[in-house]
Amino acid sequence: MSENNETMANVAAQDIKPASVKSEAKSGLNEVKSSHKRVLVGKVKSNKSDKTIVVSIETQVRHPLYKKYYKKTKTFMAHDESNDCKMGDIVKIKESRPLSARKRWILVEVLERAK
Repeated sequence: MSENNETMANVAAQDIKPASVKSEAKSGLNEVKSSHKRVLVGKVKSNKSDKTIVVSIETQVRHPLYKKYYKKTKTFMAHDESNDCKMGDIVKIKESRPLSARKRWILVEVLERAK
């Protein structure tokens, strides 16, 4: 009796996986290409140039000796194709190929508008 129950459980376990999942995995429909480019969130510091914004990224760094945290700010120039960013907006930028001498980032989205 117990052998019969075990074989039925094994058969039921094998039948759970639908055939469509196997075929999709083989055909590559579920594959998502991930980018190895950095994505940063920061505040727009300037938008005076045409199709360019300057984004300020603020990070907290721990001092190696004194163990105190302090803020470090770095600025990046990013490409804003539609010129829709204003000063003070919180934006998401993504690393890209060099677009000019100092511009290597593109605007992904505006997360929060300035008030």
